[in-house]
Amino acid sequence: MGGIDHTWPFYLGGAIAYLIGSVPFGLILTRLAGLGDIRTIGSGNIGATNVLRTGNKKLAAIVLVLDGLKGAAAVLIGWRFGADMALIAGAAVVIGHVAPIWLHFKGGKGVATTLGVLYAIHWPLGLIACGLWLLVAFAFRYSSLAALIALASAPGFALLLDQQRFALLAGLLAVIVIAKHWQNIARLIKGTESKIKLKRD
Repeated sequence: MGGIDHTWPFYLGGAIAYLIGSVPFGLILTRLAGLGDIRTIGSGNIGATNVLRTGNKKLAAIVLVLDGLKGAAAVLIGWRFGADMALIAGAAVVIGHVAPIWLHFKGGKGVATTLGVLYAIHWPLGLIACGLWLLVAFAFRYSSLAALIALASAPGFALLLDQQRFALLAGLLAVIVIAKHWQNIARLIKGTESKIKLKRD
C-alpha cells in the first residue's frame, strides 16, 4: 500500500488559481460595453492598455483593477492553506491570465495581475513595484517600459526586503511578463512604441 499523496491539494490549488487568472475581463467588458472584440483593436491584447485604445478610459481602469484583483484574490485564497500554496497560486494565476484555455492560450501580458500577486504575497514589495511602475510611466509615458522596469526590479527588491522565497516568485513572474513583451521591447529599441496619452491631443 502506498502512502497518501499529499501533493494533490497543490495541483488542485494551482488549477483553481489558473482558472481565476484565465477570466478575460478585458474581452468580456469591452463586449458588454458594445465596443466589439478587443482582440481586433490595437495590439489585439486583452489587457487594460489595449482597452485604453478604445478611448474608454473608465473601462480601461476597471479592467486594470479587476486584473489586479484576480491576482491578489488567488494569492489570498492560497494564503489560507499556507505560504507554499500562496506561491503556487501566484504563479498559476498569472499563467492563467497570459495563457487562458478559453482563448486558445492567447491572453494578456500579465502586468496588472502580477502587480496584484506581488501586493498580496508581500504588500511592501507590491507597493514598491506599483510605485516604480507609476514613476516610470509618468516620466517616460511608456506603459511597456514601466512594466518591464518595475517587474524586472521586483526580485531585487524582494531580496532587499529579506524575502528570498518571494524573490523566486517575483523572478519567475518577471520572466513570464518580459517574454510576453518581446514585441514591445523591439518597438522600444526602434523608437516606435506607442506612448501613454494622458490627455486628448
